[in-house]
Formats: sequence, C-alpha cells, structure tokens
Amino acid sequence: MDQSVPGVVELSGVGVRAVGRTLLAGIDWRVEYGQHWVVLGPNGAGKTTLLSLAAAVRHPTEGTTTVLGQRLGRVDLRELRRHIGLVAASQRLVDEDLMEEEGATAHTVVLTGHTGTSAPLWDRYGPAQHERAHSLLADMGCKDLADRLFRVCSQGERARVRVARALMADPVVLLLDEPFAGLDLPAREDLITAVEDLAATRPALTTVTVTHHLEEVPATTTHALLMRDTRIQAAGPVAEILTGENLSECFGRPLRIDNLDGRWYARAVRR
Repeated sequence: MDQSVPGVVELSGVGVRAVGRTLLAGIDWRVEYGQHWVVLGPNGAGKTTLLSLAAAVRHPTEGTTTVLGQRLGRVDLRELRRHIGLVAASQRLVDEDLMEEEGATAHTVVLTGHTGTSAPLWDRYGPAQHERAHSLLADMGCKDLADRLFRVCSQGERARVRVARALMADPVVLLLDEPFAGLDLPAREDLITAVEDLAATRPALTTVTVTHHLEEVPATTTHALLMRDTRIQAAGPVAEILTGENLSECFGRPLRIDNLDGRWYARAVRR
C-alpha cells in the first residue's frame, strides 16, 4: 500500500479519555479504500469509541485522526459526515417515534438519508431522490417494503431499511455498529447477505462492521481488528487475524475457530 496516499481512516497514537476513564489507548490503525473490516472484541474493549472516531462524531484526546484525508480538528465535521454512512444501534439517526406518529413508510425513512435529517424535508426530494430510495430498498432486499408503514416493519426489516438510508447520500465509507443486535437468525442472515451483496455491487465502497459475534462476520470481509482493554490486540488480513490463538487471547478463554464457505464460527473449548 502507498502510505503517501491518505487512507479512508488513519489513526496515529490515538487515545480517548472521558470522565476520568480511558476509552482508547495507543491506537494506530489504517483503513484503505475498498477494504471491508470487521472489529471484534468483548464488551468495553473500545469498539464503539473507535468507530465514533471513524464516523467523525468524536475527537481524540491525543494523537491524530484523519478521515477521508481530512484531519479532525481542522475540518467542518458536518460536511465530512456527508460522505460517511453510519448505522449505529446506540445512536438514533432517525426519529423513529416521529416516523411512527406520522405514519411514515420505509421509503420515507430512506429519503431522510439524503438530507441527513431525523424527519423528512419534502421540498428537498425530487424524482431522482425518490427513484434512488426505491433502488436502495431493492438492493437491500426490501423492494416490497417501500409502501409499508415503518412502525409495522420487523426488527430485521428495519435494520435493512436503516442501511439503505445510510447509503442514500452515496457515502465513501459505510460504518455499521452492531447492526445485527436483536435480530433473530433469519433476519441476521438476510442482513449479512445484503451487506455481502454491497461488496459485489459497490466495489469502491469501504465498510467497517463492529460486532461481538464471529458468526456475524460477512464472507466478504477482507480485514479484521481485535480489541481488548481499550487497545488493539491484532489487525490485518482476515485469515491471519481470525485464528484460534488470537481470538482466545482476545476473549479470555480457549476457543475453537472454524471457517465454512467464507463464514466464521467459534465455540469454547471444554477443559
């Protein structure tokens, strides 16, 4: 890789502290264009804080963070975020209560991604935006949901609608923070399939997915990062990182790791 060319995300010597607690320490990480990363680690490891830096919603306490060639602290974050798609379980990007009250459809929710607003701004949506929203719903396997009320969509359907919304502004990078949380097995597999399809239909799109479970890692993943106790334990090509030794150390117990058809599985080793 040509290190002289800015990556999608570059963190150098990054630390984050808040309310007397260390959330990240000594972080060095670089994401190149077109790569597909997964970030794994136990609760409290720092995964979501790491993604908040990549999403340009938080500044580091120390070190430097550069996103899309722009150093945080020297750039208008609102403009930068227009090029970043974010789906976060902990952050309500859509005012879903308002959407339910107004009887908004899945199509309407996706439209709000064009303006980056929590509610629709109808005067900003022309025929091209409506057509794009329909196309993105189809890409996510939700074509038939366009006219369905968002409030009656299942958890899995809502998850795919949120990803379609994040893609509405045609971002350079798509960040997924625990997108599979709360989904049953069919809904999880539908979302994984949709994410894998994005890698094929949008080869220039970079993705970073945060998850707790190895079974949720898409087969199209190219790189993996393991976190433990606010630090990066290992990072690199997925086949080199997702080993029994690395994951056992990361999660603090002996694990057996298997790979089948590009998908990964883990189970504890009984003593």
